[in-house]
Amino acid sequence: LFNLSTMPKTIGTHSGSFHCDEALACYMLRQLDEYKDAKVVRSRDPATLDTCDIVVDVGGVYSHETKRYDHHQRGFDEQFSENYKTKLSSAGLVYKHYGKDVIRAILADEPVSDNEADILYKKIYESFIEGIDGIDNGISQYPESIEPAYRESTGLSARVGRLNPWWNQPEGDMDARFAKAMGLTGSELHERVRYYALAWLPGRKIVEEGFNSRFDIDKSGQIVLFEQFCPWKEHLDVIEEEAIAKDPEAPKLFYVLYPDTSNSWRVQAVAERPGSFKSRHALPEAWRGVRDEALSERSGVEGCIFVHQSGFIGGNKTRDGALELARKALTMD
Repeated sequence: LFNLSTMPKTIGTHSGSFHCDEALACYMLRQLDEYKDAKVVRSRDPATLDTCDIVVDVGGVYSHETKRYDHHQRGFDEQFSENYKTKLSSAGLVYKHYGKDVIRAILADEPVSDNEADILYKKIYESFIEGIDGIDNGISQYPESIEPAYRESTGLSARVGRLNPWWNQPEGDMDARFAKAMGLTGSELHERVRYYALAWLPGRKIVEEGFNSRFDIDKSGQIVLFEQFCPWKEHLDVIEEEAIAKDPEAPKLFYVLYPDTSNSWRVQAVAERPGSFKSRHALPEAWRGVRDEALSERSGVEGCIFVHQSGFIGGNKTRDGALELARKALTMD
């Protein structure tokens, strides 16, 4: 008698030309203990697919209970969550149900808390998986009435597409081509997961700690100080938005302080909105374009280095000097 629990699993997907979504879906499944040794069967024959343990991107059925994950059937309109509008492809479907386990598998040597896994799960979807879903489902990023200024063909979905044979080439070994596509999508997923877990997430922690300590830095709660530099703008926008959602009366941030690479300190005005060049409260007009001793005399703060002519950023030789500049700026225009 065969022990069915120890027999190799099979992952089914369609034969013929392949796309990024099913290549990535198959790759993600093979990161899981249950499917790590699974054979990928490429077919459009219903009888063959019925023998597979799990099927992606073919079959006309979406059912997590029966492990069928197609998105082509009439009436399908599944999103990652109620906060997203993009219809899922097979990659999105597999990620929706198995994404946290995939993340933990990729980060097997790195401890990840449940809260961190939740943050990474959402971030990797919106920064990596969602674009694959949108492209596979033919969803434009912007209104069709807008004429693109140039053509872009270097994205992951386009590169996977080019692994298919040319129209005037013999097909050759399509399974080998598909295996190459799985490897390509998988290597990029690994890179993204590791970056967000090992660089982006530690940056978020620095920003979160600074934000939570803002009233210790200044009673106004409008100055945040980071003891070490990290990319902070995206994190701060999200963290502040979450705080204001809980307390609409919470003061908005005006200045961020952080050390630079020369061991001096920067004072940067927070933008009015993400991506905007307009500051909520730029550094005072009287300081703009002034440097060094002249700036120290004008501001009354020792150790000044500069204030940009637009007032969005300035510098001081010390942490205390930068903090004094920020505190004075709160009361000036």
